[in-house]
Amino acid sequence: MNWEEEYAAKKTTAEEAAGLVRSGDRVYIGTLTSTAYRLTDALLARRNDLEDVTICSGNLLRRTSFADPENEGHFRFLTYFAGPGERPVLQTPWGDYTSIHISQVESWLEETARPDIAFIEVSQPDEEGHMSLGLHGAALHLRAVELAKEVVFQVNPRVPFVDGIRGMVDVSQCDLLVEAEDAVDTVPNLPLDETLKAVADQIVARVPDGAVLQFGIGGISSAVGFSLQGKNDLSIHSEMFSDSMMTLMKNGNVTNRNTVYAPGKALAVFGLGTLDLYHFLDHNHDVLFAPYKLVNDPALIGRNPRFVSVNSAMAVDLYGQCASDNMGGRQISAVGGQLNFVRGAQLSEGGKSFIALTARTTGRDGRPRPRIVAAFPPATAVTTPRSDVQYVCTEYGCVNLKPLPARARAEALISLAHPDDRDKLREEGKRLGILPSL
Repeated sequence: MNWEEEYAAKKTTAEEAAGLVRSGDRVYIGTLTSTAYRLTDALLARRNDLEDVTICSGNLLRRTSFADPENEGHFRFLTYFAGPGERPVLQTPWGDYTSIHISQVESWLEETARPDIAFIEVSQPDEEGHMSLGLHGAALHLRAVELAKEVVFQVNPRVPFVDGIRGMVDVSQCDLLVEAEDAVDTVPNLPLDETLKAVADQIVARVPDGAVLQFGIGGISSAVGFSLQGKNDLSIHSEMFSDSMMTLMKNGNVTNRNTVYAPGKALAVFGLGTLDLYHFLDHNHDVLFAPYKLVNDPALIGRNPRFVSVNSAMAVDLYGQCASDNMGGRQISAVGGQLNFVRGAQLSEGGKSFIALTARTTGRDGRPRPRIVAAFPPATAVTTPRSDVQYVCTEYGCVNLKPLPARARAEALISLAHPDDRDKLREEGKRLGILPSL
């Protein structure tokens, strides 16, 4: 039987494929831009036939019905990264989150979320029958295929065919397959306002020619990327490949000459951005996607010269601790790869790690809220410890905290706050004993 015959023999409907799931099973459905939503919808429609099924995922961008009260008793939900699709269910008794460095996410699959069934979105097959695992599949999806007792491929003609280490499968690796054309989720580029530009300028001034770059998710990282078009001979070794990186490659700012793992190629785990980006990545052999455990390995990161890591935080306290994923007990995102790159950049010769944030944000009540704070709200989890933080930047400056003793560190962070917040911060610092009261 050739691959076309095997493909035809395994082809079925989403409803029939969802029928593989039994009560008590764990089902992995995907991550970010590589999620089998059509199969998941078919599974959710079987709610009344099932009990105690655990659906495992990461950073789903679409709103889901996971938090609907009708799911209680039928489905539980488990994630390693709280995206928009998972946050509501984490407020219910049937949703939970696992805190893990994303470089260790395969351990989460093996020990916490080991799937009985894996729903895996793939591209259309090429002429030899190979299917790409898509924009996020190289991250961990081949491991899900290897672990699951039964595998269903969701074949989506809109999925880009990307070049990847452990990023390809063929029809022999699934039990069933379902053809389902579905849009690949996109994320727009935020407008570059004056505040974001001011933060970005602080970092760009400290990025040398020949740097190897990593950008996290968010408007500030995007602003930094688009502001680097005056730099030369840059390289990319990053968890996320973004629109700004595409622009730098197209403009010739990026040569990828200095990446140690795959010289001449940009190295990333996943692509996230606009449709223009996805078209750029389709069949693009100058960008290599690879698993988290490889790309996010601090030792490998540190082998790159002049590594520059740019990540953001929701808040930084006067010790220099970063709250980037959880605030007041509410899970907003994940530990993710921030600490992997913070540590890896500082192992690099000439490397620099930046935590960037605006001095203020706008609260739900429409009022400004400081992001440089004396202390976090109770139950806030620290993402990056004070002992690991190097540069912290806002629109008011950029400070290397690493060599500073505790009191000088607190004063340096106060200098990065909005001017109207500094006196109160200093008083709170004294009240908490972080600064001397006399």
